Amino acid sequence: MNLPLFLLVLAVCLLIFGSVLAILMLSGTPRYRTEPEHLLSLFERVLDDNLSEDEWNAISHYPIRHNDYLDGVRRRANRLMDEHGRFARVARGKSILDSEGAKELRALHAHLLAHTRLHQQHQG
Repeated sequence: MNLPLFLLVLAVCLLIFGSVLAILMLSGTPRYRTEPEHLLSLFERVLDDNLSEDEWNAISHYPIRHNDYLDGVRRRANRLMDEHGRFARVARGKSILDSEGAKELRALHAHLLAHTRLHQQHQG
């Protein structure tokens, strides 16, 4: 056997594995941070009947831990959808939300928009 070649291959493999391990340990975990603009856009798309159930679930069922107010808005929107919304209605040419749900979601959208603008004025 060729011992120097074996040691060279072993050293290169250990260097590669060690580098990959170091990169994985030093890189941070990717985080998704829901902002008010995400919820506003989501609500607008629901009201326009331009949203899939998967898109709704991806944003609305993800807890917002950095902002209790936004998490409350998210939970309220989920309750609205549970009480007044059906994605199957879109296939029949109807709105995702019934009229009462659409009215409540518009009010929630307007409230979040006003809150966001007020918060931005205090920031700037």
